[in-house]
Amino acid sequence: QVQLVESGGGLVQAGGSLRLSCAASGSIFRINAMRWYRQAPDKQRELVAYITSGGTTNYGSSVKGRFTISRDGAKNTAYLQMNSLEPEDTAVYLCNAEIRRTALLSPRDYWGQGTQVTVSS
Repeated sequence: QVQLVESGGGLVQAGGSLRLSCAASGSIFRINAMRWYRQAPDKQRELVAYITSGGTTNYGSSVKGRFTISRDGAKNTAYLQMNSLEPEDTAVYLCNAEIRRTALLSPRDYWGQGTQVTVSS
């Protein structure tokens, strides 16, 4: 089994910072891309950022320049550093990873349970 666990969410004032973590555990052969999404009430799920196994990153237009995604391959963990937070960033942040459990299995997507980020004005 594979499990993704997010942490680091919380309540912060506008202009503040938070750092989210997403740790993958279990039977893992290789992790390809790791992604952060967010889901706000009454809004569609939004891709915030992703990072490939080679370290290539990409960001949603609403967070570019404020958020930074990174990963630690040895720890099977991805991070999302969020600076200059705005009330519009309030959402549940979900981690997604494309994981291959063995060399013979095709990679598949796994999801964490999410962590709440609330930015007060």
